Amino acid sequence: MPDPVGVKSMFGRIARRYDVANRLLSGGMDLWWRNRFVKNVRRIKPNKILDLATGSGDVAFALSRALPPGAEVVGMDFCLPMLAEAERKKAAAETSDYLNLSFLPGDGLALPLSSGSFDAVTISFGLRNLADRARGLGEMHRVLRPGGKLFVLEFSRPYRWFQPFYFFYLRKILPRLAGAVTGDRAAYVYLNDSIEQFPDRESLSQELEGAGFIAVTATAMSLGIVALHEGTKPNPRSSSRPTL
Repeated sequence: MPDPVGVKSMFGRIARRYDVANRLLSGGMDLWWRNRFVKNVRRIKPNKILDLATGSGDVAFALSRALPPGAEVVGMDFCLPMLAEAERKKAAAETSDYLNLSFLPGDGLALPLSSGSFDAVTISFGLRNLADRARGLGEMHRVLRPGGKLFVLEFSRPYRWFQPFYFFYLRKILPRLAGAVTGDRAAYVYLNDSIEQFPDRESLSQELEGAGFIAVTATAMSLGIVALHEGTKPNPRSSSRPTL
């Protein structure tokens, strides 16, 4: 499992160049992934959303723009330089654009939030960085209201025929490109390792079910290199039947 101190330090070092690196290294695909992700979240019409491991805030900003004016979005991360970058971007925008968006520090393994306080929890490319996924998923389950939904966008295992090409890119090309853009090649060697060690779609779906989520789905995107996972926190009242 990842070392939380090392992960925090790594993201702190690359915070200012993080967005640029994402565009370049994904060939712009990260924009399409995020748009599809936000579209799925918008479908359930949540009023209060937690965007966990928000990083520089791209998903939180997109959610804030896509949801109705009354919806509240909270972006949370344990890396303060990343949150500072998100706050900088918010300050640079029109004041009225993101009145429903706030950024807070918080550890995904011990969320400083009340139980049952969110309609949706989102996490994009952050689940694999948790030192204890089971504990983190348990915290996401805890802060969701009954009937609330978890949305996970994460790297996955590509289709078998594509794996040789994909892993060549991850191991040989990506660290060099990332090093040139961010000045921190080691951070993207970690990225490669974390992707290769992350569970495939079926295994991660089982982890969500083990954390108490039901109606779990996994949708492969971009030849399977990314997957969108969804799960619902059970609502005991909706499942109960009147006695005769």
